[in-house]
Amino acid sequence: MMGIMAVRIYSTPTCTFCDQLKSYLRQRRVKFVDYDVSRDDRKAGEMLHKSRQTAVPVLDFHGTIVVGFDKPKVDRLIDRYR
Repeated sequence: MMGIMAVRIYSTPTCTFCDQLKSYLRQRRVKFVDYDVSRDDRKAGEMLHKSRQTAVPVLDFHGTIVVGFDKPKVDRLIDRYR
């Protein structure tokens, strides 16, 4: 499994795509840290700085930023770091 600090998800509790992304990463056995940007202004600012987006989910995968649940891109990143 990948290092826990290398994969971060910025999400909100009501975001369906966030839930789908987290579920998919669990299926692929990728450890991640999940930040609820609706409750953590510092992490919301960090997400905005990294992605230039206010929409969630934002995935920071070893420094590569993915906005939304882009499954083909996520798969390529997982394969690259396995």
